[in-house]
Amino acid sequence: MDKPKSRWRLGKNRWIVLALIIAGIIFSFVFPPARPIFEVIPEPITGVLFTLPRLGPISLTNTTFTLAVVSIILILMAFFVKRSIKKDTLIPGGFAAALDLLFEYLEDMTASTAGKWAKAIFPFFATIVLVVVLSNWIELIPGVGSIGWLEEVKENGYPTIQLASGVTSLVTPANPSGVGYQVVPFMRTPSTDLNFTLMLALVSVVMTQVIGFRAQGGKYFTKFFNTRTLFTKPLFGAIDFLVSILEGISEIMKVISFSFRLFGNIVAGSILLLVVGSLLPIFLPSMVMMFEFFIGLIQAIVFGMLTMVFMSMATHGHEGEEEAAPAGENG
Repeated sequence: MDKPKSRWRLGKNRWIVLALIIAGIIFSFVFPPARPIFEVIPEPITGVLFTLPRLGPISLTNTTFTLAVVSIILILMAFFVKRSIKKDTLIPGGFAAALDLLFEYLEDMTASTAGKWAKAIFPFFATIVLVVVLSNWIELIPGVGSIGWLEEVKENGYPTIQLASGVTSLVTPANPSGVGYQVVPFMRTPSTDLNFTLMLALVSVVMTQVIGFRAQGGKYFTKFFNTRTLFTKPLFGAIDFLVSILEGISEIMKVISFSFRLFGNIVAGSILLLVVGSLLPIFLPSMVMMFEFFIGLIQAIVFGMLTMVFMSMATHGHEGEEEAAPAGENG
């Protein structure tokens, strides 16, 4: 009895998918998609909220609003995970079980790399992965980047059509020389905002120095200003001093490389989705979205893993030995 029922359900789902494909084809011909203009700078979606001295007026941008949505999703995830854990067995179920597998994988990776400092490093690693992967995946939700305010432009604008009361859509073709409209989306992927990626990079690099100081104490900073052998062994001491200066420069450059690596990859993917969705709106965007799904996951894991590895390296002395952890750090 179960087998025919499963076949009937599968056949029904196929008809639903086929109906959605046909509806998408018809809709793409009735309302051809307008080619969006991607702005690197995040667009404000509200008026001036307040004014800060020397910084000027502050408004809510679409990337900041999306980051707030991501934060709410993380809080709701934590709430549902806590509710799904059975108090008598402490065994997670459902969605929590999937997250438990992810955290277990990340924790094992951290333990194999950081050793006794894994408990101090793992929260940063896991948090960065969760925040970045949700920030990257949110662009796959329909409406993100395509629903927003209409802004009047003097060139390359689109005419509009009234779909319903208070709902307006752009229609093609664009008017290259006349007044038209473009969409300022309510939500945009936070990773396409250099402020977001720079903030993550600063947190990563600064907390790496904190972990290194906790592991080695004041000796850690000789890594960036090594004068221990400058006078006893002038030649080798001078080389060690120059190497330490380069170490300090490399730490600063990590902020730039971290922020631009994530920013560049996600911006490229967002532009690809927008362009492909406007040129070939029927089948190809689904393939590109699947590609972006894995790119968003890989970039999140790479960003978090680099942070974890650099923090682990910071717990080791200049000669390579691992410093003893203070009380309470041993697992």
